[in-house]
Amino acid sequence: MLNLNIIDASSELRLLRFLDDYTPPFDLIGTYRLIDDGVRPEATVTLRAGDQEMHEADLGVGPVDALANVLKKSLGQLFPDIPKVRVLDFKVRLIEGHIGTSSQIEVSIVFSDGASLWRVTSVDDNVNLASFRTLLDGYEYAIYLWGKGSTQNAERRTQKKKTAVPGKATAAPRKRGTGETLRQAQGQAAKRGKKAAAPKAKSKTAAKPSAKAKTVVKAKPKTKTAAKAKTKPKAKAAAKPGAKKK
Repeated sequence: MLNLNIIDASSELRLLRFLDDYTPPFDLIGTYRLIDDGVRPEATVTLRAGDQEMHEADLGVGPVDALANVLKKSLGQLFPDIPKVRVLDFKVRLIEGHIGTSSQIEVSIVFSDGASLWRVTSVDDNVNLASFRTLLDGYEYAIYLWGKGSTQNAERRTQKKKTAVPGKATAAPRKRGTGETLRQAQGQAAKRGKKAAAPKAKSKTAAKPSAKAKTVVKAKPKTKTAAKAKTKPKAKAAAKPGAKKK
């Protein structure tokens, strides 16, 4: 068998109504009106939610169905998710069976919105009134459940932001500071490298012409020596014939 977790919504609502910070999402003005001809029952109800008052009527296949339809029609104007709430189980039992039909009646209804299950019970002498009160509490708990879920999600978001913001605030300046200092150091080093490299490049370019000049200068003496060597033999050759003439 399935082990379903069905919330005891009646007990929670009794406790919530004792709290000062709990405000019911809507109030019933007067009571309901039910016309049941055995063919097409009609229910009428007036509700107030905040500053808005809603007076609606609706039909049903039975008295309980008509009461459920008129409540959904009224509350659906302010709470769009109310039509999603469905009645999964409906039970009626006599509290004191030996009294007969005049005994008090307990009505138990299991509701679901597709995500949660909750049970509401109500006791009264009138089966229709007990059913109506059970429907009222069932829809009220649905609205409370949705509000509870939204507040929990909001609290989780705020907690995440609180835990995340200090870390970001402390980490971001460090990252930026180190990045900036590294960039500044790299920029300064690059500037120094450029300044140091510029004279070297000039000296290299200047050295090249000097080397060429040296090679030219060295080449000139070679040409002079070669000229001397060429002229000397000519002089000697001219002197020898003269000596022979003497």
